[in-house]
Amino acid sequence: MGLQRQRAQLATAPVIQFIKLDDLGQKVNKLVWDDHTLSPMALIEAVWREVPDFRERYELPDGLFRQHVPAFDEVVVRELLVNALVHRPYTQRGDIFLNLHPDKLEVVNPGPLPLGVTPQNVLHTTVRRNEHLARLFHDLKLMEREGSGFDRMFEVLLSQGRPVPELVEAYDRVQVTVRRRILAPASIDFMVKAEQTYPLSQRERIALGLLAQHEAMTARELLAALELPTADALQPWLKRLLEWRLVGTVGRTQGTRYYVEPSLLRTLNFNATTTLKRIEPHRLAALVLEDLGRYPASAISDVHYRVGGEIHTKQIKRTLDELIRRGAVRFEGSNRWRRYWAV
Repeated sequence: MGLQRQRAQLATAPVIQFIKLDDLGQKVNKLVWDDHTLSPMALIEAVWREVPDFRERYELPDGLFRQHVPAFDEVVVRELLVNALVHRPYTQRGDIFLNLHPDKLEVVNPGPLPLGVTPQNVLHTTVRRNEHLARLFHDLKLMEREGSGFDRMFEVLLSQGRPVPELVEAYDRVQVTVRRRILAPASIDFMVKAEQTYPLSQRERIALGLLAQHEAMTARELLAALELPTADALQPWLKRLLEWRLVGTVGRTQGTRYYVEPSLLRTLNFNATTTLKRIEPHRLAALVLEDLGRYPASAISDVHYRVGGEIHTKQIKRTLDELIRRGAVRFEGSNRWRRYWAV
């Protein structure tokens, strides 16, 4: 992506400003990356690393333990920055602004959306304004070339019990807002257990996350939330969820109400044979790490129970030993008193 002097010669070289505001809208902190010393790839890393607010976390009660949920998820922040850099019009001047309010993060990018993309179809429409830049970011594994990343943001935010991102387009800018508040803490454990129990696709995770957050939605409301044209288009999103009885229905046609059984949300008692018996080692390692991140100081029996009782204990033990060898997990104690933590 060139040298510093070459980037500085571009009239529209990207500049990022981070501005933190208090409850009264007064500026309390500002960071600017405008010296063009960083390539776009390094710029994304610098913004994530140098803004201390991005490392704040919530503690949610969970029995005797606490589960930690980030105030702003790293995946979401990086997707917002990548979208801002890749999809902005480089024929137009203007900085990229990250406006952090007490309850939300606004990312403001100069220029309108690419032709053919609107706030109403952003989940399903792919238009690459800067074809070669998109290819470069894909090759650097910073983005998926076939999509804008909005579906990924939907998936992550809903899995954390948060509302979906809000997209607003003006004639000279695009603004994406992600909310800090967790609307449905109970849906966090529900989504983790559902994904461990069923082979959910991304569409199914988004639909289930919406219903878990709202408890019930009509077909019309779901169509609007998922930006779909007709009730028939809901089939790929809901068909298997209905078959597995994760989602129930009442009514007909567009008046149909879809809901997650409240007792299922409360007890997490999934009456199904889980799909973890022949799970791939890398996926099992990811589940064990996620479990220890939520439940530190766990015994192997507790990890085994939460991740999946149908998996053989020796498989869990081998996975923990491998994670310890890689430095991803640490332990204290021995034999039955041994406890594990995610590093």
